[in-house]
Amino acid sequence: MTDQDHTNERCVCLIIKGGTLTAKTLAFAMRAFLAGVPKQMRQPPKQGKQSVKNLTAGGSKLENIEVGSECIKQFERIAAKYEVDYAVMKDHLEEPPKHLVFFKSRDSASMSAAFREFSAKQLCKSATKPTIQETLTKMMQKATEQKLGQTKESNREREQEVVR
Repeated sequence: MTDQDHTNERCVCLIIKGGTLTAKTLAFAMRAFLAGVPKQMRQPPKQGKQSVKNLTAGGSKLENIEVGSECIKQFERIAAKYEVDYAVMKDHLEEPPKHLVFFKSRDSASMSAAFREFSAKQLCKSATKPTIQETLTKMMQKATEQKLGQTKESNREREQEVVR
């Protein structure tokens, strides 16, 4: 669509017959116009995260994937970036609970790009990121080494002061 088409779709022509046009009469005319417009036409279709019921209302085919609890926020960011419509449903039957993500998109290219990016981030994250426990032990070892190094230096300085 061209810019002119977008402009034409969003314009409303409202004709009011009267002597003088005041803010009150304009507001009354707009309310009367909006009362006649169906509710579905007033609100743009919902995009992004929504309920499964709203997602199936479009009539297009839904697909789903299973996402872990720790990754759900990352998935939501990527889905918003690629404008993928999705619904998250928590599966309470499994321990730990998993999230089922139902999705649809206007075109398959954006959907495949979104899942390619999500899976790449998950693989990189799981392969390179150390656990919190490993990071904590490394930091504690560095702290003790620094403490030992500082005490040795302070002992040398004291010995040099005593010798003087």
